[in-house]
Amino acid sequence: MPNIKSAKKRVKTMRVRTLRNAAIKSSVKTAIRRSNEALVQAGPEGSVDELNRAFSTVDRAARKGVIHKNQAARRKSRLARRANKAAQAE
Repeated sequence: MPNIKSAKKRVKTMRVRTLRNAAIKSSVKTAIRRSNEALVQAGPEGSVDELNRAFSTVDRAARKGVIHKNQAARRKSRLARRANKAAQAE
């Protein structure tokens, strides 16, 4: 437990940030899952909106510093590669 006043404040802010980061990470995972589900159910043309939503969510998380920019790029690349593969299969 911190004794110094500024350290106590840092603990408070870190709690808030941890909760915020967890919520944003969860939304990223949900967006990716929804995009993958839409790809399976609606096909490549029907999943474009979900894919764009997932890209936006991943970019937002990277912009806020919740995930690293390279991790965001990797996740978007995997989504795009999967969508392109499904489009070629049709």
